[in-house]
Amino acid sequence: MYSWQMTQLNADFKLVESSLPDVNNTEALVRIAGCGVCHTDLSFWHYGVKTKKELPLTLGHEISGKVIAGDPKWVGKKVIIPAVLPCGECELCKKGRSNMCQNQLMPGNDFHGGFASHIKVPSKFLCEVPEKVLDKYSLRQLSVIADAISTPYQVIKKSELETGDLAIVIGVGGVGVYAALIAKIFGAKVLALDIDDEKLKIAKDNGIDSILNVKGLDIKTIKGSVKDIAKELGTSKFGWKIFEMSGTKAGQELAFNLITFTSTLSIVGFTMDKPDVRLSNLMAFDAKLIGTWGCKPELYPEVVDLIATDKLKIDDFIETFPLSKINEVFKNTLEHKYKKRSILVPDFE
Repeated sequence: MYSWQMTQLNADFKLVESSLPDVNNTEALVRIAGCGVCHTDLSFWHYGVKTKKELPLTLGHEISGKVIAGDPKWVGKKVIIPAVLPCGECELCKKGRSNMCQNQLMPGNDFHGGFASHIKVPSKFLCEVPEKVLDKYSLRQLSVIADAISTPYQVIKKSELETGDLAIVIGVGGVGVYAALIAKIFGAKVLALDIDDEKLKIAKDNGIDSILNVKGLDIKTIKGSVKDIAKELGTSKFGWKIFEMSGTKAGQELAFNLITFTSTLSIVGFTMDKPDVRLSNLMAFDAKLIGTWGCKPELYPEVVDLIATDKLKIDDFIETFPLSKINEVFKNTLEHKYKKRSILVPDFE
């Protein structure tokens, strides 16, 4: 097997070759089909966020592949590996919050991840990919389910979004565009905000109700435009569901400033920067501010079903690259040169 390991902050990934690991009956050895590039990977590689396992480490947590050894229940099956692998036994797991299990294991953080030819993982919470989905998409394309699709799916369910609500999605890149599409599937009227016309056009072309480029606009102007759009869409001026996906200080400050009476603001994007907000607005508007971490494995079959039933299409939002181009892809991602979610595909054994 081979993997591309991060040895130090901001350094190129190094190719490492090794023998396939041994696995027991509670583990699975997965031959990787594809692994998506996530902002979390950039946070580890470039921004100094520490991994739980000391370096050197193979990053990557958005993984699909085929089980080739280990747990006999899984051998031969094509699977998605959840980005958060809980224990299933602790207090949080038993309370339905398995995504926050304090014994959780995350590929590319707690152990070697998916920018490799193979990976060894616990088999307990793997998600099988049915053939009816593979008739529509390749297994490598479906790697985005592990995070880019499942994470917004979980937060939209947590937000208690209802049919007819106004859903405001800030940042419609590789994860945010799925938030917008899933909100639409749930029956919301969806407004996408971004600073990139091309990303907004992709969202609009895929059925999002309204778009607004906020580049260079002040908060007052944006709030006025959002109120006008809400009225045009026939939604209430109360109870907006706001999803901050950009992972930027500016995006988070904008999201907070859009809170109105009984709003719910969901923070999904990650940044090390600290926004300047007045928390008393939550009190004044009787609003809610919630976070989310990954997606509990129990929800993955629901996400797969959205794709299986053609409610959610993924073709227009992903592009694949050979895994051997990892250094180039990471640098280009850091420089915002891609408009779609990048998937790295092993190109030699």
